[in-house]
This record gives sequence, C-alpha cells and structure tokens, in this order.
Amino acid sequence: MFEWMAWTTPVTVFFCSIALMLCGMTVWEMKSPTSLHKGFLPMETTRGDRLFIGLVSAAYVNLAFVGISGKLAEWFSLEGDPSIWISFILSMALLAVIMRKG
Repeated sequence: MFEWMAWTTPVTVFFCSIALMLCGMTVWEMKSPTSLHKGFLPMETTRGDRLFIGLVSAAYVNLAFVGISGKLAEWFSLEGDPSIWISFILSMALLAVIMRKG
C-alpha cells in the first residue's frame, strides 16, 4: 500500500507529527474555540491559520534542506549529506514560533 514512497524513519516521524498535530488541534478547538490573534504575521490569524502557515513553512524548510544538503556537505567537507533530522528539528522549531508568536 505504501510502496510508492520511501518511508524512512525521519519521513515517518514527520508525517506522524503532522497527524498528531491535526488531532490535537481538533480536540483543542472543540474544548476552547479560537479567536483572532495579531502577532508578527501581517494579518490576524486563528490557531488553525497559524498551524497551516507553519506546516507549509516546515515543508519548505525540509525541501530547502534537501536541496542544499549536497552543497552543505561540500562546504563543510563532510563525508556524506547532513542528517535529515536537522531539517526536521529546524522545521518544528519554526512551526512552534509561528504557532506561539505568529
């Protein structure tokens, strides 16, 4: 069923994290309805808006990291490409900042 994708451990953890966030946000929204919030984003947003913006941003961080990982290995004289866990941690940190301060 899932043969169409390379399910490595980081990919699985990333998608499971997204699924858990969506479930958690659903429960949170049912328990405590959201209101508009103005943070550093140029518009008023709800929690769901910030989650969507954060997830899209996290996806771009991961794609950018995969795109430049070969250059990073070259610049820092690494034997192989840097670990994808680095981009996972960076993207989740960005998501947390957007959710909290966005």
